[in-house]
Amino acid sequence: MKRTPGIEGPDPAELARLLPAPGDPELPRDRHRRLEDTYMAHIQRSQSTTTGPAAAPRPERGRLRRPMWIGIPAALALAGTVVLTLNPTGGSGDHKPSPVAAPVIQVQPGSSIVLASTVERIADAAGRRDLPAPRPDQFIYIKSEVSSTVTYVNGDTDTSRTLVQPLHTREVWLSPDGHKGWLDEPGYQPEGGITLDSDITRNSYNETKALPTDPDALLKKIYARASGESDRNQQAFTTIGDIVGEQLVPARIAAAFYRAAARIPGVVVVPHSQDAAGRDGIALARLDPQTGERIEWIFDRHTYAYLGSRGVQVTTAGDAEPGTVTKRTAILQRTIVDEEKVRPQSTGSAS
Repeated sequence: MKRTPGIEGPDPAELARLLPAPGDPELPRDRHRRLEDTYMAHIQRSQSTTTGPAAAPRPERGRLRRPMWIGIPAALALAGTVVLTLNPTGGSGDHKPSPVAAPVIQVQPGSSIVLASTVERIADAAGRRDLPAPRPDQFIYIKSEVSSTVTYVNGDTDTSRTLVQPLHTREVWLSPDGHKGWLDEPGYQPEGGITLDSDITRNSYNETKALPTDPDALLKKIYARASGESDRNQQAFTTIGDIVGEQLVPARIAAAFYRAAARIPGVVVVPHSQDAAGRDGIALARLDPQTGERIEWIFDRHTYAYLGSRGVQVTTAGDAEPGTVTKRTAILQRTIVDEEKVRPQSTGSAS
């Protein structure tokens, strides 16, 4: 072991070389958004404060990347976030199910020709749905089937291998004000689940129901949230998709969301898409110009009810060939319950 002259103990750089590189943090989308908001607020409060030189990065040996879920700033990875390192066989220290080969499909072409009429049918159906409104003391419960990409990157050989998680159940409980929540995702979170409690209320039910129902005014508010880090149109599409995908959205707001999405450049209709439960539907989709990945929101082709979402790699990215399915979700249940961690039709706790 080398030692730095004049300093007691092992050389930190030598230790960093010997230790395995950390994996990317794996957090639920709501937690990611809340951490991002907290981080940005901290940045704005301390722009004039100097915190000293940044630590030298560790050499990258291998890491886990989940591109479909919203990423967090690199600094947040150092702020108490749990880091997971995978072993070479694809397993993990907490017995996470081993990833499997990603499905590869034929890429369906999208079209804007029927966009206006399709969106109007989807919006009209959403606006006519009779949805319950949660009381302040209740929780919104959403159960879904999900899978997302796992990419192993070998920094030594500059190669990568793209796999996906096996389909698994995800359950969230969200308070209407957004301050309290719980996530249970067996095999991908600690046993019993993790808290989503936060001071950040972005995309909560209460915030969502206060949004304008005029599509243009609504889209203006969505665009105002965009950062300069990526394509603002894709950010707007992603924001709307996150809310309609894992929140209870009042009927008139849901209709406005879909009409607003139709005004985002690049949004098309894909005639056939399939959610994580295998249900075939019609999709509103947009290709991310930076990643080559197309995100699809899937709707029942008869009732136009939202079914789930899918991500499809349209251009080659690493070893992911065109047609690689990078993400699948399927909403199985969306309702209101009286207590956190209590499932519908059950008096027991989910923990």
